Amino acid sequence: MPETGGDPLDAHEDFERTVHLLSALALYAHLPRTDEEFVAVMAPALASSLPCGFLPPVPPGYDPTDGPDYPGPGW
Repeated sequence: MPETGGDPLDAHEDFERTVHLLSALALYAHLPRTDEEFVAVMAPALASSLPCGFLPPVPPGYDPTDGPDYPGPGW
């Protein structure tokens, strides 16, 4: 983390750090005696802090449910 007055993180470092924090929060959310209010507040805050323009935009008309059928639990 840069010190006060230092150079800002580049988009890759910022993205990696935020994804790491989101992953840690997801693991924490499944622990016994989790503070659910903390998770409910932090998850959207972290997700909204992902750097804009780092990932390519989703193409118009993209449907994530439209794809090949993969084997599920019944196989």
